[in-house]
Amino acid sequence: MKRIVTGILAHVDAGKTTLSEAILYATGQLRKPGRVDHGDAFLDTNAMERARGITIFTEPAIIHTGNTAITLLDTPGHVDFSAETERTIRVLDYAILVISGTDGIQGHTETLWRLLARYNIPTIIFINKMDAPGASKTRILDQLKHRFGDGCIDFTGMTGTTTDATNPTTPAIMEEIAMQSEHAMDEYLDTEHISDNTIRTMITRRELFPCFLGSALKMEGITEFINGFETYTQEPQYSPEFGARIYKISHDAQGNRLTWLKTTGGELHAKTLLNGGTTNNDTNDANDTAWSEKADQIRLYSGAKYTTVESVPAGTICAITGLTHTHPGEGLGIEQSAENPILQPVLTYTLQPGTNDTHKCLTALRELEDEDPLLHIAWHPRLQEIHLQLMGAIQLEIIQQMMHDRFGLDVTFGPGTILYKETITQPIEGTGHFEPLRHYAETHILLEPLPTGSGIQYATTCPENTLDRNWQHLILTHLKEREHLGVLTGSPITDIKLTLVTGRSHLKHTEGGDFRQATYRAIRQGLMEARAGVPTAASAFDVAQRFAGDDTDHDVDGTDAMQAGDKAGEGDTVSAETPQCRIKGMGNCRLLEPWYRFRLEVPQDMLGRAMSDVQRMSGDFETPQTDGTGDNEYAILNGTAPVSEMQDYAMDVNAYTHGRGHLSCVFAGYQPCHNAEEVVERVNYNPEADLDNTPDSVFCAHGAGYPVKWYKVPEFMHLDYAWNGMHADETAAAGE
Repeated sequence: MKRIVTGILAHVDAGKTTLSEAILYATGQLRKPGRVDHGDAFLDTNAMERARGITIFTEPAIIHTGNTAITLLDTPGHVDFSAETERTIRVLDYAILVISGTDGIQGHTETLWRLLARYNIPTIIFINKMDAPGASKTRILDQLKHRFGDGCIDFTGMTGTTTDATNPTTPAIMEEIAMQSEHAMDEYLDTEHISDNTIRTMITRRELFPCFLGSALKMEGITEFINGFETYTQEPQYSPEFGARIYKISHDAQGNRLTWLKTTGGELHAKTLLNGGTTNNDTNDANDTAWSEKADQIRLYSGAKYTTVESVPAGTICAITGLTHTHPGEGLGIEQSAENPILQPVLTYTLQPGTNDTHKCLTALRELEDEDPLLHIAWHPRLQEIHLQLMGAIQLEIIQQMMHDRFGLDVTFGPGTILYKETITQPIEGTGHFEPLRHYAETHILLEPLPTGSGIQYATTCPENTLDRNWQHLILTHLKEREHLGVLTGSPITDIKLTLVTGRSHLKHTEGGDFRQATYRAIRQGLMEARAGVPTAASAFDVAQRFAGDDTDHDVDGTDAMQAGDKAGEGDTVSAETPQCRIKGMGNCRLLEPWYRFRLEVPQDMLGRAMSDVQRMSGDFETPQTDGTGDNEYAILNGTAPVSEMQDYAMDVNAYTHGRGHLSCVFAGYQPCHNAEEVVERVNYNPEADLDNTPDSVFCAHGAGYPVKWYKVPEFMHLDYAWNGMHADETAAAGE
């Protein structure tokens, strides 16, 4: 029997769940199709989904039709839950993209199309709501060809018998199909038809995208769609070696942790010992702690019900109990772990626990983070606050409801703020030394800028005769175990390679925690040196002289701050009341902000207003285009703009176009902040006063440890700089 894993994807309200219900009913899986608006949809198993009428969690349904076993995954359609959809896409053999016949291609539809192209998922299109007023077959097909390519071909009447001469539409469809591939054209010219195998291959290669039309609510076109899907899909070839892709983590009603995965090779048996972590991930994965656990139960879910089985073959979607260290995107066996998802949250919120215990709230949020790693739950001890990252307001409401329903916690959240990040423009070697009495560790970390979107990478070039291998592994672990903050606004750093270049331990006094302290301090010290302009504008020793306690230092404001600078020169810690950072500029540090890639559709006579708005928001755009439907009534503007400027612009578009305009945005990564100096001044972050992320070091003399300010560390450190760029500065400084 052919096994196919397919997912239904759509912009919200395109009729995705309704189509799922129609397919289940038409194949005999349901006695009566449910309805989203009635709250009785088979695949909306969660009470929140039924109450809100939207899909929040990906749910499977098992369908048997003819000689095909289909696992149907109903994915969320709202953009706030698009991260769950992206994780699901990785395990699909085929995707069913649902498009509303009345609304056409919408903003999130294009996002889904790009995701399907990125993961190379063969796609079949179902155009829904063709019974509704305003639905036009010609218009929607023209729009598909214009936006998605000529491979979007109407398969109406194609029941799988390509040689059916009685069907008048078949020759015209055959000719269109032949235009999409040279091999298909040769076959068509030779035989005047194209075989099913050729069509299947073209679909698999994403050269062809069959389009079916109908109405899921009225069961129109459903049988033809099912027949076409069964005919034109083929089961992938799987490896005999075991492999699996994890796409979701959840918890059942009894609190059991479920790891949802697709087997991509071999066979998975219950009670099998599974391994993950470093055996499957590269060295740059922060979640690469090795683990080995037993798969207790294998569950096959269809809706809310499941059956327990002893084994599953390749190509099966199942839920596993007994695994506690897995995470979405992880690969098992021969599968590699996934890259970072394209869709990322751009807003950060602060939890307001009210009368609830803060640590109880943190524990609950950690469980939710286990299910959705993009929440990035962070506890800030200094502020005694919990921060989390979200996609938007709807997801915020769902998290709030889940805290109430699952954990009995009534909490609220502060207003969302932009999630900034920081990076560097020049390499810098940072030094961290930790030597209280009877402790010792020194670490040198080279920080190097990476291309935009690279994230954080880790490496070591330290010789083992300088520092033992076990200490090097420990330092790499410390590099990966926490989110390191920048020194401009205290935002997370990104697009930086952290390389251990040298280090020193003590045979008697070094303990594991010593290198943790030295490593953290080395990164922060390097960032502070970078902000001070090292190595391009000054050497590390120039900076040490600049901040050596001179009362006329213009970079420190106020009498108290100058006194703090004096004490810092003596090696004391800076008080938390220090008002501002002693460094005013940004040096070789850069503040990054999230940007949107937008598509703005407005009437032609309002194009000038739209272009002016984008320029005002510090965005940029391509040459305006027409909508390609023939009447050219609408102009289309594609471009990028900062999230901070565009996040509320949809309401403005709706107002000045009187409801005729449409704005769609998708996360386009991080770019240099358009108003960095203004943001840094507003945040007023003092990295020297952040004692949880101190850049200072601790040295020992006369049997006692004493703190040394970050800019004095180069004069006190026990090892020379290992990176030649720092030696050049040292030589220049000595020459002067």
